[in-house]
Amino acid sequence: MSLPADVSIVQLAADFDRWDEVLALVMRAFAFMDGVIDPPSSAHRLTVENLRARALEETAFLALKENEIVGCVFILKRADELYVGKLAVEPGIQGQGIGKQLMQAVEDLARSHNRTAIELQTRIELTGNHAAFARLGFRETERTAHKGYDRPTSITMRKAFS
Repeated sequence: MSLPADVSIVQLAADFDRWDEVLALVMRAFAFMDGVIDPPSSAHRLTVENLRARALEETAFLALKENEIVGCVFILKRADELYVGKLAVEPGIQGQGIGKQLMQAVEDLARSHNRTAIELQTRIELTGNHAAFARLGFRETERTAHKGYDRPTSITMRKAFS
């Protein structure tokens, strides 16, 4: 599936100042998880200030439709891999390849920085997310529990490449 013609993927610029729009996008994209995952999503702890601070430590890509932010992903560089956090696509246009193209940008970044893998976590209850990431080449590597839980709450998935 190719990206819709009117959507472009861009790396976040150093002078970016539309954090309120990114926060609103993440909250809309993660809203379906409310009442589904336990514990609640860490998205509820996001603020404009901590997103701005996060961007100082991480790389971010945006999906833009004309000038509207319709997707984002944050990437933390680790020793051997990149860690993906807060992949979000506007709910009304999910399924059009935007998330796939954001993840391709992450893979391209990993390769350009000589990383051998991409890793992410998804909640145990979100079986649709597990399947979507599996279609992108990710495989489950671990199940972990949030503090205070005696059952797995998250699945770690990894995509390795050479």
